[in-house]
Amino acid sequence: MKPSIPRRALVLALAALGTAGAARAQSATDIAQAKTEGIVVIYSATDQKQVAPLLRDFEAAYPGVKVEYHDMNSTELYNRFISESAAGASADVLWSSAMDLQVKLVNDGYAMTYKLTDSSKLPDWSIWKNEAYGTTYEPVGIVYNKRLVDAADVPRTHGDFTKLLTTKLDKYKGKVTTFDPEKSGVGFNFHSQDALTNPTGFWELAKAMGQTGVRVQSSTGTMMERIASGENLIGYNLIGSYALTRAAKDPSIGVVFPSDYTLVMSRVMFIAKGAKHPAASKVFLEYILSQRGQKVIASDADLFAIRSDVTGDTTASGLQAQLGNALKPIVIGPGLLTYLDQAKRLEFLKQWNAVKSPK
Repeated sequence: MKPSIPRRALVLALAALGTAGAARAQSATDIAQAKTEGIVVIYSATDQKQVAPLLRDFEAAYPGVKVEYHDMNSTELYNRFISESAAGASADVLWSSAMDLQVKLVNDGYAMTYKLTDSSKLPDWSIWKNEAYGTTYEPVGIVYNKRLVDAADVPRTHGDFTKLLTTKLDKYKGKVTTFDPEKSGVGFNFHSQDALTNPTGFWELAKAMGQTGVRVQSSTGTMMERIASGENLIGYNLIGSYALTRAAKDPSIGVVFPSDYTLVMSRVMFIAKGAKHPAASKVFLEYILSQRGQKVIASDADLFAIRSDVTGDTTASGLQAQLGNALKPIVIGPGLLTYLDQAKRLEFLKQWNAVKSPK
């Protein structure tokens, strides 16, 4: 039987609606129950340092509900959740940039169904089955060393990049980096979505990168460090939010979003069906997608807000003003499962490895 909620807790919960300011209106029962639970456990592939302002603001909006935040890479997150769920214990909320792995978990029945109080300011493609929710609007771009890459060399399209690498092979030999799709869940998602969006162009570019002896990594942070140092000169398919944050502080980092098309990633969040703190999880999801939470995402976490009523450079509306129809959001839904079919995944990786390491 569900524990009854004390009258005082309900009074405090109603007061919290005022405390939360611009946070979305939500069931007083959920808020009161969240305070009774006292905690929400989150597994995330987003750097804790980057989201620290968001977590602090949530705890300020809902005093009495603490966030236990576990930061890990996207593949580790997926494997750990599967393993712990089999044992009957895991996180309350999963939040990952590996959109395909998140959708697979939802498709496999691991998510709780929960309908947002109001989703009118969110794009239709960002919500799947009232279980998986896109929370950010992040462009995927090209990062380069501004000190060592001539302005004339900076590619503005995918075709430009292919041409650069094939015509200036000597300069860029051993100097190109990108995600390793075998070790990085988000990297596999980006490359496979590229192949679906631009089949011929992507494989031509992959072949050109292979000719340079492309260096593959499992994180945007590692790639940016190597670009900043000059060990690498240019990186492909890096997470734009991280890159722009670094560029604002590091004059050696340049970022470009291709004008022919720019993939847009959204960090996917869902509440685990077996969540030990379901009310706190609902309150956290509502907060993240509220106008208040989205403003913090844009202004302090630099992750690009997805809500249409949040404005500024690091928002969906800001990007749309800059790139318009070139933006290609990765739709949250069963289409993301295409390359997670084992046979198709192996075939993709076989083709990738063949062009990455030509004989």
